[in-house]
Amino acid sequence: MATIEGAMLDFRQLDQLAVRDTRIHRLDARAKVLVVLIFIVTVVSFGRYELSAMVPFFLFPVAVVVLADLPAVFIARKVALVIPFAAAIGIFNPLFDREIQIYLGSFAVSGGWLSCASIVLRATLTVTAAVILVAVTGFTAVCEALERLGMPHPLAVQLLFMHRYLFVLADAAARASRARELRACGTRGMGMGPFTSMAGHLLLKAWERAERIHMAMLARGFQGTFHLQHSRGFGLHELSFLLSWTALFMILRFTNIPLSIGHAVTGFFSTGGLMP
Repeated sequence: MATIEGAMLDFRQLDQLAVRDTRIHRLDARAKVLVVLIFIVTVVSFGRYELSAMVPFFLFPVAVVVLADLPAVFIARKVALVIPFAAAIGIFNPLFDREIQIYLGSFAVSGGWLSCASIVLRATLTVTAAVILVAVTGFTAVCEALERLGMPHPLAVQLLFMHRYLFVLADAAARASRARELRACGTRGMGMGPFTSMAGHLLLKAWERAERIHMAMLARGFQGTFHLQHSRGFGLHELSFLLSWTALFMILRFTNIPLSIGHAVTGFFSTGGLMP
């Protein structure tokens, strides 16, 4: 129960962060969505062994966190939940890809370990960008921006309903879990049997609650569109934000800056540094 309620509090905190008044928050949602989409596509486009080339992309989430005055610890804690799942996806890569790719001193690193680390790094970067996008924009504004950028309207409305009804479902699940704990005598009633029955009842209640909510929305004139309180236009600030970050992403995509710095440092010391 505490886990469910804690997760919902975190979701609500993201919505609360989105109403702040900073230069990043005031930008049109379409500009932020486009930048994050370009960021994700660029990060995903790297090869499975190009690990060092993705490290400079942390500049984007760090800069947005600082400019938008977001709590860095809160963002990092949310992203950390995804890392075990990403690691589980690539954990078997070293068993299938044993070809040595690099040497760290006397230690040989196979391609499997590099690809596993690459998966974790990609997941960290992309999830961080997505969480920050919601934190500086709001989920409703993100869906509206996606619709204005070409997403089908039914899909955008479905995402909005899923987001809004998630809180209702979680609240019902928390109440059911609390009731089960209060009625359990010690460990009795805490097994898989009661849990399965509770999940079935929760599904039926969720279905009935969804129908009541839908009928109430229709009675109040809902026509399939969620309206924002503040609608911004795509102006010069948004264009400069989009173009500047896109240019930086392209530079980082086709220039391996850490590798170039490493070669420069190695060449500097191999030639004797500043010695004539």
